[in-house]
Amino acid sequence: MEYEVRYYYPKNEYENILNKLSAIKELTNNGRKYEKTSQFNHCYKKYNFYSKEIDGRFRVRITKDENESKCKLSWKRRLKDTFSDEINKEEIELNILPNEYDNLLFIINNVLHMEEIETYERYRTTFSNKEVEIAVDEYPFGLAIEIEAQKDIDNSEQVIKKYINILNLDKNRKYRLSWDDKYEELCKEQKIPQSKQVIFGKVMPQVK
Repeated sequence: MEYEVRYYYPKNEYENILNKLSAIKELTNNGRKYEKTSQFNHCYKKYNFYSKEIDGRFRVRITKDENESKCKLSWKRRLKDTFSDEINKEEIELNILPNEYDNLLFIINNVLHMEEIETYERYRTTFSNKEVEIAVDEYPFGLAIEIEAQKDIDNSEQVIKKYINILNLDKNRKYRLSWDDKYEELCKEQKIPQSKQVIFGKVMPQVK
């Protein structure tokens, strides 16, 4: 079980946010990495991950930098108290050998016949210590700051609130839902056609 919160900012806030994080001496900068994520839905409507009853995300992610590659399969679900509580509370992850990435996608697409819902790219820079991991995500449409408590600590909510205060994050920029909800919301607000391929180089709405 994991505890996290998320805030969205415009792209031009990138340097300012990174400077704030770099100034926190107890945090280690883990570097900037490229990520490509594909999200899938169950092939049977009864188990539709995007239904109100389930409201989950099944995804495969490949992560790369100059030194290494990683692959991860994950399941993330919003619990019923998402809107009454400040913290999202369910995520399960499975590490896959990066050289098995293509085989995993083959099985998902051609054996399990899951439906590919969307694919997106981002660059992620993370800062961490024993109690927290803070990610700065550069999406094609804006920046997301995600604060996530480490799994083995007992005071997760207190730790997250501590770093919210240190970074002086704007409470009006807090967003309880996923990146795809934010992207859809921006497309509707700015009257830009929504795409299943949220990748760099395409016409995108922007967080303002």
